[in-house]
Amino acid sequence: MRKSLKKECTALAFISPWLLGFLVFTIGPMIASLYLSFTDYDMLTTPKWIGLENYINMFTEDPRFWTALKVTFTFVFISVPLKLAFALFVAMLFVKPRRGIGVYRAVYYVPSIVGGSVAVAVMWKQLFGLEGAVNGFLGYFGMEGPNWIADPNFALWTLILLVVWQFGSPMLIFLAGLKQIPVELYEAAAVDGATKFSQFIRITLPMLTPVIFFNLVMQVIGGFMTFTQSFLITAGGPLDKTLFYAVYLYEKGFTSFQMGYASAMAWIMLIIVAIFTGLIFKSSSAWVYYESEGGK
Repeated sequence: MRKSLKKECTALAFISPWLLGFLVFTIGPMIASLYLSFTDYDMLTTPKWIGLENYINMFTEDPRFWTALKVTFTFVFISVPLKLAFALFVAMLFVKPRRGIGVYRAVYYVPSIVGGSVAVAVMWKQLFGLEGAVNGFLGYFGMEGPNWIADPNFALWTLILLVVWQFGSPMLIFLAGLKQIPVELYEAAAVDGATKFSQFIRITLPMLTPVIFFNLVMQVIGGFMTFTQSFLITAGGPLDKTLFYAVYLYEKGFTSFQMGYASAMAWIMLIIVAIFTGLIFKSSSAWVYYESEGGK
């Protein structure tokens, strides 16, 4: 009994730094945010309890809230599939051993490391500016490009392109998954006369579905929380065409000093992300293949 208690105390001592950090920096702020979402709080005066007023105003009197939701949903539904498809394509190119393949993998992973940085955002803004490198390239062919960042028709697409460019992380995960697929399956399929495309559809994709599932969940969650690209490159403009939800939340909380309203927005986003994550998990039984379970 004493030895068991000693082990428990030792284990608790080892996890106590993480546990303390989790309680202080995660659970504590979440509880505070939940309380503030029911108050009128400007960070300068004492919070005033107003009940559901923030939530009611959000859904009935704030058109920019719906604009931010629309922009964010559009961004997630376009960028996530494109990013995963491109990451899988590059991973399949790198799965076979080639000379210097490690260097190429590292180079292709670099955008994911620096992609969310201020420097890259500034660089991207310059590239797609009116006199940027993209328009300079088009000028060689006699074409006059628009100011991509300031044009409402193209601004969101430049941010989508930036996010797709940061495909390194899902690419490495896909690469690890591809290496786990038994080579014998492809050899047997080749003997039966299956084409490369048929092998991809009938072997690669089904065996890779657990990895696709993981990447999908992580990228959807990350997509809904996207902030840096819009805030630094377009500041939500032009005409709110790149007003991501996180940018609007920041604007309400730290520009308009409506921290109670911003807290309510944060909880709405938490619910939205939870719903989409739950739907992905719920649907996984229909399309994710686990070899240990004998199929879908």
